[in-house]
Amino acid sequence: MARARSEERRAEILRAALEVIAERGYRGASLAAVAERVGLTQQGLLHYFPTKEALLVAVLEKRDQWDTSGYRRSPDGWRLELLASLVEYNAMRPGIVQTFSALLGESVTEDHPAREFFTRRYGQVRSEMAAVLRAEYGARLPSGLTPEEAAPLLVAVLDGLQYQWLLAPDEVDMPTVFRAFLKLLGNH
Repeated sequence: MARARSEERRAEILRAALEVIAERGYRGASLAAVAERVGLTQQGLLHYFPTKEALLVAVLEKRDQWDTSGYRRSPDGWRLELLASLVEYNAMRPGIVQTFSALLGESVTEDHPAREFFTRRYGQVRSEMAAVLRAEYGARLPSGLTPEEAAPLLVAVLDGLQYQWLLAPDEVDMPTVFRAFLKLLGNH
């Protein structure tokens, strides 16, 4: 019973953190603001998440679960069209994209708490993108690349567009540019 309550409390904190990040962005999201939103002291919050980074990594993990839960259950798995829908969805939540991007950039240092999360995540994402490309094109894309060769490029486009959009949202229409990239792949 206590474990279930603890898990419920953690889920409540993650939802609150996601809201605070969406409202205030990565830098403006403080542990104190999240704690206040769920009726805890900052010390009480630290019982569940020992650092701001640990909380943000947990938010990213939960975000990935929310983003992909419906897509992974579909009989066809991920499809390029569903990826385009996810890009459109991300364009509606800059605070979350900013948090992801900021933590990704910081995670390249050896001792960053999000490094393991991103290393594991990118291995999984490259594998999933290779499966998407294989489902769309078979063993070879129109360019002659294998799905495994093209998967890191697809991931690079997705993440690179997020950075460009965050820096110049009036100049980079992330969903439109991603759909243009799909045309380059020869799909649409």
